[in-house]
Amino acid sequence: MAIRIKTLYSDLNKSVTALENDASSILKSRAIVEKALENDEALYGINTGFGILANKRIDKSQLKQLQKNLILSHSVGVGDLVPKAISRLMMQLKIHALGLGYSGISKETFDRLIFLLKQDLIPVIPEKGSLGASGDLAPLAHMALPLIGEGHFWNEAGDDILPADEILKKHNIEPIHLQPKDGLALINGTQLMSAYGSFVLEKSVTLLKTADLISAMSIEALRGSKKPFDKRVHKVRPHQGAQLTSQNIRRLLSDSEIMQSHKNCGKVQDPYSLRCIPAVHGAARDALVHCTNTVETEINSVTDNPLVFNNGDIISAGNFHGEPLAMALDYAKIALAEFASIAERRTYLLLEGHDGLPKLLMEDAGINSGFMIPQYTSAALVSENKVLCHPSSVDSIPSSLGQEDYVSMGSISALKLLQVYNNVEQVLAIELLTAAQALDFRKPLKAGRGVETAHDFIRQYISHSNVDHLLKEDIDQALELVQNGDMIEKVEHELDSALM
Repeated sequence: MAIRIKTLYSDLNKSVTALENDASSILKSRAIVEKALENDEALYGINTGFGILANKRIDKSQLKQLQKNLILSHSVGVGDLVPKAISRLMMQLKIHALGLGYSGISKETFDRLIFLLKQDLIPVIPEKGSLGASGDLAPLAHMALPLIGEGHFWNEAGDDILPADEILKKHNIEPIHLQPKDGLALINGTQLMSAYGSFVLEKSVTLLKTADLISAMSIEALRGSKKPFDKRVHKVRPHQGAQLTSQNIRRLLSDSEIMQSHKNCGKVQDPYSLRCIPAVHGAARDALVHCTNTVETEINSVTDNPLVFNNGDIISAGNFHGEPLAMALDYAKIALAEFASIAERRTYLLLEGHDGLPKLLMEDAGINSGFMIPQYTSAALVSENKVLCHPSSVDSIPSSLGQEDYVSMGSISALKLLQVYNNVEQVLAIELLTAAQALDFRKPLKAGRGVETAHDFIRQYISHSNVDHLLKEDIDQALELVQNGDMIEKVEHELDSALM
């Protein structure tokens, strides 16, 4: 079955269950490997060394030790640990890829992976050390360590690590003995890059709607015009992302009393951060569609080496090379960062005192700093994103004594993608908090149906600010509203249909 980003977790669960019940593809490819071993031909990584050592043949009596040594020698990751949720995704994606039946892994090793996953025994993986070709070698080697009784597992809460050998003993499980090709099948692949990309893109499905909603709140609070969102405007420049964004905002602004109140105010144009929301949000949307398509192709592909085909051919190639992901994840960073960059500009506008709003959104400014400093935080995060968005995929350093002479650095793209995403959520949370404060000053006029529903929802959790207080607590609460999706669900229920 195909894995899709929008239904990532349910699709992966179904895939694992299906493979647990029917491992025929695993057995067929394994039989081909075992038959090939009976011949005397050189098979990369099965009876030869790895990388620059590919021309060194290994004696049959040492083939199992070769696979164990591969895992041990490649487990050289450093840095912070991959979050447990993403490590679990790596396992699920690896199981799905192996289950496609072109890797030749033994059923014993494959079954052990599924067992660990179902028991929530998730390996601890350092985040740094992959060049993004030959796949994510070091991270995946760490993922494989517990299979042979080495390394660590996460505890249930994902906030501490436990020695793998002790946990296996508690489950009365012996470490497995890797069969020829097993180690190579486990560590050749793009599952770290794919997991980070999938994790962020799945979360971005809701983030796109949230960004449109928050921007609509700012439009209302700033008494901006709805004309730039006219359907005819985007028909003559029909980028799909811009059309979807403008459609969302038209719906969110429907039945707005605030819009009616300044219909004939004489103002000709709004600043770009309001007027050009469809262009900016829309371009980012279109970019993320491309990135999603690339990641979906990757997670439904075989990125192992060598590949095992049904006619008995075992072919060494380069499907492990992360360049498709490296470029796509760099692009995704840029796209996501744009949501934060334009949101920070709208936050700044909300503080300036436009159309009757008090400066810094607090009536007694002076003794109170109001919402001055949250904008500083947004500016700092936006600036950080500009550094993080430098493309990793333009770099390469030769490795394996020149045998692996051009690599993708896609793992760096992946790690920075998550950092950018987290910063974007924070910046949107600050705009949400600021726009809600500004909307209070437009009462008793009501905003559009969608915006009014969101504002009422926010006020159930965050009160209007009359004096300075610990705004960090409000920002944290706003961040939770951005992250959990409840606000979007409430708005969609009010509008009787989903935002796009």
